Amino acid sequence: MSLFDKVIIVDWSGGNDRGASPKKDAIWACVAGEIPVYLRNRALAEDWIGTQIAACQGRVLIGFDFPFGYPEGFAEVVTGQADALALWTWFEARVEDSPKANNRFDLAGELNRHFAGVGPFWGNALAREIVDLPRKGRSRYGHGMREKRAAEAQAKGAFACWQMSGAGSVGGQTMMGLPVLARLRARFEAAAWPFEPWREARVVLAEVWPSLIAQSVVRQQVEGEIKDAAQVRVLAGKIAGLSDTVLAAMLDVTEPRALTEGWILGLGREADLDCRE
Repeated sequence: MSLFDKVIIVDWSGGNDRGASPKKDAIWACVAGEIPVYLRNRALAEDWIGTQIAACQGRVLIGFDFPFGYPEGFAEVVTGQADALALWTWFEARVEDSPKANNRFDLAGELNRHFAGVGPFWGNALAREIVDLPRKGRSRYGHGMREKRAAEAQAKGAFACWQMSGAGSVGGQTMMGLPVLARLRARFEAAAWPFEPWREARVVLAEVWPSLIAQSVVRQQVEGEIKDAAQVRVLAGKIAGLSDTVLAAMLDVTEPRALTEGWILGLGREADLDCRE
């Protein structure tokens, strides 16, 4: 029997409702072996994920494409605990989210006030100014945080979680995703990988990064298919197709900072993850 009976990959978004028509840079999800699903906002996505978990009697692995933690030291400054999961709880209590609006930029400014200097968060996509949130990354100074986690430092092309707007930014996705993870973890007693033991959990939440298999996505994307849809489809198939031995080795990550910052599933084992079709 495989380690997991169902593998789901979710391409997340920090933005507002994207409308009824499927489009890029929105939320896409895929159960391995099935057709990708377009989810126009986070509320619908959370409901869909919960339904998928509840419908499976076996074990479920769900990968989300945003950081599960921040550079070491951030959680302790904000929550008083050197525990990434304490941040999940912190965000779940403070994020205000609806299909048409959320408070991610204001919250980034509030978080910056925990630190000396200016930063670490930056990037304001709103017309109004936000206190303590600089629009440009070069405006930051003296905040004391490393720019990237150990995972981003190793993953070529990965962006820092401090960037809240602009091309490639993942800060908004992270901030609007962690509350959802906190609720899923509580509702289904899910294991938050790599912070918690995964072997006995029925549901495992894991961080993924589709760019690890970028060339396979290019080769397998069909004409007219939205790239986000192709990414979740191909990555779900890749992970579901791994042998138990290889997948277990990926989940048993040994990187020292993974337990405080999080990690990307398959990072450092790209050859195993992205084997040729």
